[in-house]
This record gives sequence, structure tokens and C-alpha cells, in this order.
Amino acid sequence: MKVYRNAAAQRNILNTYDKLLAMWDLEKEERDISTTYGTTHVIVCGNEDKPPLVLFHGVGDDSALMWLYNAKALARHFSIYAIDTIGGPGKSCPNENYNKNFDNTQWIDEVLAGLKLDKVFVAGVSNGAYLTQYYGLHRPDRVIKMVCMAGSVPVGSSGPMKTMMKIFLPEALFPTKRNTIKLLLKLSGKNSGVFIENPVVLEHYRSLLKGFNNMAMRWHKIKPFSEEEVETIREKTLFLVGEADPFARLGGKEKLLQYKMNARFFPEVGHGINHEIAEEVNGILIDSLLS
Repeated sequence: MKVYRNAAAQRNILNTYDKLLAMWDLEKEERDISTTYGTTHVIVCGNEDKPPLVLFHGVGDDSALMWLYNAKALARHFSIYAIDTIGGPGKSCPNENYNKNFDNTQWIDEVLAGLKLDKVFVAGVSNGAYLTQYYGLHRPDRVIKMVCMAGSVPVGSSGPMKTMMKIFLPEALFPTKRNTIKLLLKLSGKNSGVFIENPVVLEHYRSLLKGFNNMAMRWHKIKPFSEEEVETIREKTLFLVGEADPFARLGGKEKLLQYKMNARFFPEVGHGINHEIAEEVNGILIDSLLS
């Protein structure tokens, strides 16, 4: 599966990926873990004597961007493993086995085995919130607690692709600098400056819009949960959601309330909640997971 549209697009994205990673401002190691579906890239930082925290980013972004404003604070309390989703932009490289038979649980099992991890805390943003819940549902003995940001509980028959199109079009089709800013403003709350006033973030995000082949994520299917499955993850899952997040407005918040999930809502905060109110989110993650 071709992840990038061409070699130049790949170079641009990985160049700004490395610039963002340098801005984490902490010691880290990059590892490539072999799995059935190809190599999975993992950024490792923090103290190995601290509890392990596995992090999943969203669709169309990567670990370097997603945890820019979180890694340094979280690394004081956890051993961090930020995973580049296979099939997504970043440094993971899918092989011929990454196809319609792809299994998220097997993939994550193999990544954790390669990292020599057993029981873990897990947190994710957007599609990473889905991966967090999905793994917590299928491996409850391995996931201690979960935090899901800018996400909702996956129930019902509403197609995520239709929601994505409502939000990302037409700007994502024509990723000029102006349209990139317009899209980021659409996704964000009042603290949009963390995106549009950071030139490296803006350059990287525009490069992703221009150069990432979105079809590379098509084997990551969203499988709705039954009410019984929702019940099994409720106790150990916390949702953090911005009320200005267009995904929340289009039904995400309503589902969290309907299914009585443990959720906290933040006014004037958008889809980039862990960027927009990073200090507050970092504190909540540390307190809620370690309490």
C-alpha cells in the first residue's frame, strides 16, 4: 500500500516530522518494530522505571505532530511509547500483508511484544481514541486504564467517512496555505494559534494534506460496539472532548451522554484538544491514569 503520493511528498513530510520531533525537547529513541503487517515506528521516551503509556495519534497525522505539546510533561511520569499507526503518515512501513485481512488487535499485540510490554496505560486522539477503546475491549487484561481525546464511543451505524467529508471538504482538496489555515480554524477552538502560529506545525500539516495518500488507512475499519461491549470499557475509560470540536457537534458528544460514559467537556476547545489546552490535558492524563 502506497502511503505517500510520491517520493517528494514523503521527503517533505518526514523532514518536518523530524523538525517537530526535535521540538519535543527531551531525550528519546526511535524504534522500528517488525510485525506481520510491516514495520511499526515507535518513539520511546521517559523513564523506563515509570509505568508504560502507549499513545495513538489520529488519521492523517503522526506521533511527532500529535504529542508535540504533551510528551515532555508526560515523560516525567510515564515510560512513553508513541506509535505511528501503520498505514498512516509517519515512519511506519506497511507490507503486502497490510490488506483487507488487517487486524488491529494482532498488530498492537505484536508491537507491544516487540517493545516487551505487558500491562499498559493507553491514550489516543481522534482515531487514536478508537484504537485505544478497541484494544481495551479486546485485551482488557492488558489495558489498565484509557484516556480518549477528541473521540466518542463507536456505536450506531453513522459512517465516519461521511462525517469526515462534512468537516474536511472542500479545504482538504485544495491544500493551499490559506485553505490549510481555514481547515485548522474549522477544527479548532479559541486556541487555534498553537497550530496556525507555529510555522513548523503549519508546514507539516499542509505537507500531510498534500502528500499523504488517505486510501492507505482504508484497512483500519471502524467496527461499531454493541451496548454490552460499551459496558465492559466504561469503568476504565475517560473521554476528554472539546465542545467546539466539529466531531462532537455532529453527534459525538450526544453519544457519550447517551451511553453514560465518563466524559469531561471543555468549552471553546476544538478537535486538537491536547494541543489547544495542553497543560490542562497533561495534568488530567497524569492524575486520571495514576490515581
